[in-house]
Amino acid sequence: MIEALALTEQVPPTHIRVAPGFDGATWLDLGRDDGQSVRIHPTGWDIRVPDPEEVCWRRTQLTGELPLPAKDTNGKGIDLLMRLCNFADAKTEALAIAWLIGCLEPSAPVPAPFLTGPQGAGKSPAGRMLVRIIEGMTGDLRRAPKDEENMITAVAAGWITALDNLSHLPPDLSDLMCCIITGAESIKRALFTDGDVVRSRYRRPMLLTGIDVGVIRPDLAERLLTLRLERPRVRRTEAELWAEYAEILPVVLGSLLDLTVKVRAVQAETPTDLRMADFAHLCAQLDTATGFGTLEAYRASLDDLNDDVIEGDLLAQTVLKHAAELTPGAEERMTSAEWLHALTALYSGEECRPLPKGWPTTGKVLSGRLRRIQPTLAARGVLVDWGRTSAARYIELSRQAPPPPPWQQTAF
Repeated sequence: MIEALALTEQVPPTHIRVAPGFDGATWLDLGRDDGQSVRIHPTGWDIRVPDPEEVCWRRTQLTGELPLPAKDTNGKGIDLLMRLCNFADAKTEALAIAWLIGCLEPSAPVPAPFLTGPQGAGKSPAGRMLVRIIEGMTGDLRRAPKDEENMITAVAAGWITALDNLSHLPPDLSDLMCCIITGAESIKRALFTDGDVVRSRYRRPMLLTGIDVGVIRPDLAERLLTLRLERPRVRRTEAELWAEYAEILPVVLGSLLDLTVKVRAVQAETPTDLRMADFAHLCAQLDTATGFGTLEAYRASLDDLNDDVIEGDLLAQTVLKHAAELTPGAEERMTSAEWLHALTALYSGEECRPLPKGWPTTGKVLSGRLRRIQPTLAARGVLVDWGRTSAARYIELSRQAPPPPPWQQTAF
């Protein structure tokens, strides 16, 4: 009988930690044995056991228990959290708050915060504090898995994937992180079958910590959120720190829920020039609700990451050096092979400097590299485009003309 029902009845979807509900509501699983969860709706939030027809939770070994959120009567819950973290300034704190609100949205991707700073700045404790607001006191940071299969397994078992003490980002890990942040699907053969498959769809919030991860690929840079920390003036023991954190966690969670309701209720324009448009819109909503200046801080973070990409990419530096000789507004067209010859000669110079490892060896490879760094170059006012004439394909490089001063703009 049970097997027959399993074959004929509709299978409801299951969710981990955060789920969409009816009438625009969002659910947060508290991981409790009694099933109590938080329902965030347009006018507030409350605690109740969800109807199985609306939400079915899936629990794993990574599903920790959250305390019942407490009402933040004086509106200082978030401040209590920020006092324990060592963020460099108020703009960084605003970005951290925006990310936490984004983690409560089941249908929109959020960039991965990269907690960085000098040794002893408390990057790992701060990362744990942010994670445990959503994942409970058992939530923790972990080392990056060695292969894609283990990474996907860990991602599928929890909501937030937090990687600690990263010192470098291999290309495979960088590409996999891009997929996790914005969503992808993994397909593998089902066990004990020849032709059946198992599909794993995933999109999860991520968090990273480290002093420096070296070269950052441009596609990942657009999905990161730099949060800088400073060394604390006064040191505290781990026991004191986590005892205070456990004490304030119910109020911090309640304050975060209050702010989430407030932010979702306001209207704001969506910036159209940023890749993570959902998060940019959230930053604009947060600014409208609080006046934090979060969107400006997010743009500054992306500018810093673009600088990091350029500093780690000698080809990008060479293209910018060549573009600096162009007249603003002018265009230059050459085939990919001609561009390879020109850029190689510019890099080598009169000293015949040896080419670095990974320098393009063919026009096709150069074209692919330029496509990868195209957004980074555009952020610095250098546009790269591709086209074709009757004779051959070409790559066009142009330098944007600066906008006219306000007094020259025609008023309507």
